[in-house]
Amino acid sequence: MATIFSRIIAGEIPSYKVAEDDRCYAFLDINPLVKGHTLVVPKQEVDYLFDLDDETLAALMLFAKKVAAKIQREIACKKVAMVVLGLEVPHAHIHLIPIQSESDVDFHREKLKLTPEEFQEIANKLAK
Repeated sequence: MATIFSRIIAGEIPSYKVAEDDRCYAFLDINPLVKGHTLVVPKQEVDYLFDLDDETLAALMLFAKKVAAKIQREIACKKVAMVVLGLEVPHAHIHLIPIQSESDVDFHREKLKLTPEEFQEIANKLAK
């Protein structure tokens, strides 16, 4: 059975797409820590990031770098944090989180509640 991320990539489940190429897909996290919190995933369905073949892992990192540059350009932040975390979805993924301080990456704090319009506005900014 395909993971939720594979179903998002296939268009079976809607997402707020930020970027896509032949190997990778980036979309807004629907339970964001901050505005602009983005997930970057390989299109290849592999559970653990370090089980990706070297070529795909390198492509994912370079893709994430481009997405992070867009986030930093469009979202007011000091830096963009990169976090590899998550056991609930068996599909390798990277969190890109615009931060003002390290506390912005506390996954135990309450998530933002954004409207579909707010998500779409952010996605449109980052998809430029």
